[in-house]
Amino acid sequence: MKLQIMKKILLICFLILVSCETKKEIHQVVEISCGQCQFEIAAPMGCDLAIRLDGQPYFIDGVHIDDFGDAHDKNTGFCNVIRKANVVGVLEDGRFKASTVELIE
Repeated sequence: MKLQIMKKILLICFLILVSCETKKEIHQVVEISCGQCQFEIAAPMGCDLAIRLDGQPYFIDGVHIDDFGDAHDKNTGFCNVIRKANVVGVLEDGRFKASTVELIE
């Protein structure tokens, strides 16, 4: 009887620990640009916003490539230049889930 209760308690503790896993939120200055045009990410095709974090490119969710102006502008567009940004978010499933993106001008 006591062994069964202990097993249940251990199982509940394990489930609580697993469910409390939190992803580490990233606060960092990164390079930001078009994933295909500037970071040479092959797929999916089309112009999508990406960041380069510690040398590795990741597509970014939570903002769109045209949220910061025309992506194809010759001087400031993400398809033509790599810019810097302060970002806050988490890496999840190979993508950066952004909660904040602030360009550094």
